[in-house]
Amino acid sequence: MDLELKNNGVLVVGGAKGIGHAIARQFALEGADVILADIDPRVHQAATAMADNACGNIRSVILDATDYQAVKTLAGELNGKDSNLNHIVYAAGVGSNKFGFPFWKMEPSDWPFVLEVNLMGAVNVAHGFAPRMQKCGAGSILFIASIAAQMGSQTDPPYSAAKAAIVNFMQVVAKDFARHNVRANAISPGMIQTTLNKSVWAAWNERQSEEDKRDYKDWADEKISKICPLGRWQDPDDIGKMAVFLASQAAKNITGQTVNVDGGIIMHS
Repeated sequence: MDLELKNNGVLVVGGAKGIGHAIARQFALEGADVILADIDPRVHQAATAMADNACGNIRSVILDATDYQAVKTLAGELNGKDSNLNHIVYAAGVGSNKFGFPFWKMEPSDWPFVLEVNLMGAVNVAHGFAPRMQKCGAGSILFIASIAAQMGSQTDPPYSAAKAAIVNFMQVVAKDFARHNVRANAISPGMIQTTLNKSVWAAWNERQSEEDKRDYKDWADEKISKICPLGRWQDPDDIGKMAVFLASQAAKNITGQTVNVDGGIIMHS
């Protein structure tokens, strides 16, 4: 199915690796012009590699989304020369790198950085690009949340809380932008083998006695078999394919929604 995204402009914040990179790649395969933004300098290398198989233009910029002034500066720079920019994806995210069960094993000081990147970075981007999105005539904003937002995950309470806030903020964005024909949605990934997922295992493993320690594959495979009805990992490209669908006109009546791409882990009756 042709999603008619060719010549659309897309900014993917957190596009250097992981889910953000997979989303950017799927947009590139659809012929969109993609800007990868990330605090990681390797974003330039990632963009160069992506350009080899892309139909549209691929560029990269260094961006610290927690720096609102930097976000506003980028928005100003892109406003004139990127007149086709009408889709924004916020995929930057971090965990606390601690195993949060029970929550009092963590400290309140473990929270601010997680909230700053996962929540305030998204808020900064939405604010910084709001003038642009009001003028584009049709477009979308996508936030990458997590199934942790819907289940009060004890694994990493700061991360879980930040992603829950993202879902709520997304609904506000969807309501406010609706009259400008700009839609806002969120995707909640399930179990994906990313550096963030591995950091959860590492934090858990560090707290175990020597006889109870597990390697990552055994730990993760057991977790998948217990909580995922389809019994398999989700892949970053699964998220990427849903992202391009939600940006397309095939999803023109979908806004304010959180789509779980999780193998059935979260089911609501």
